[in-house]
Amino acid sequence: MTTTDIEPGLILRLAVAAGDIKLAHSVFALPFAVLAGSMAVGAESSPAAIAGKLVLIVICMFFARSWAMMVNRLVDRRFDAENPRTAGRALVAGRLRVRDAWVITVAAGLAFWVGAAMFWTFFGNLWPAALALPVLLWIAFYSLTKRFTALCHVFLGGALAASPLAAAVAVEPASLGNPAIWWLSAMVLLWVAGFDVIYAIQDIAFDRDAGLRSVPARLGVGGAAWVSRGLHAGALAALILAWENDPRFGVVFGAGVVLIGLLLILEHVVLARRGEAGLDMAFFTLNGVVSVVLGISGLVDLVL
Repeated sequence: MTTTDIEPGLILRLAVAAGDIKLAHSVFALPFAVLAGSMAVGAESSPAAIAGKLVLIVICMFFARSWAMMVNRLVDRRFDAENPRTAGRALVAGRLRVRDAWVITVAAGLAFWVGAAMFWTFFGNLWPAALALPVLLWIAFYSLTKRFTALCHVFLGGALAASPLAAAVAVEPASLGNPAIWWLSAMVLLWVAGFDVIYAIQDIAFDRDAGLRSVPARLGVGGAAWVSRGLHAGALAALILAWENDPRFGVVFGAGVVLIGLLLILEHVVLARRGEAGLDMAFFTLNGVVSVVLGISGLVDLVL
């Protein structure tokens, strides 16, 4: 078999995997990591060093999310096969072999570690490489939590909330002394948990039948909606505290905070009026806008 025979198959498998784990959804966490990394930049850092660190953060985010999502598809494939909503996923439908999925998963994990180790190689920061394995284990653990706790949504929030903290450690470990970075991470945790509760509404019947735990399966649609509202109220409070605790954030970031508050309200209005029919708009569109708005408004204030 020649190289030209192999490459199309490899490219096809990678394309199938990328489509299945929806790489476009990286927008949910990436702006927070870039913002936290920018918050961690020291005054003595050169533009080249700043750019290099931010590029490495983006690379590591890409491979970390790929690892976590592929683990999810692998460990959940039995449930995915039984759930009509997920029965078309690549592993279940046979478009991607389990062996290939494991190869992609391991490769993504190794690539993440290599990216993390580059902070040591080029910038003398050992912490990203040392913490790479614990981070990979933590962000993969979410995939198991629905089997034993309705707090699975909080674990997912915690997985994504690791991104701003990890980015800050990668740029400058001492930056974790900035409380605004911790408040930003808390905002991500509560925000993600809140919209994951909304997303899980569509699987209430299946989760109950399969013995899986989720807030909607336990409390129903109405109870889940109120839990989500409470989590998002907490997320907005954490974001306000992040704004107040970093003097570099000014009017632009404040305007972003106000806009995000309005978007979160709109998200719940859409859900209340349209029910499951509004999930795509509430879950994907509005939350993507929230992430981008926060990232851009924060970066503008930091740069100016």
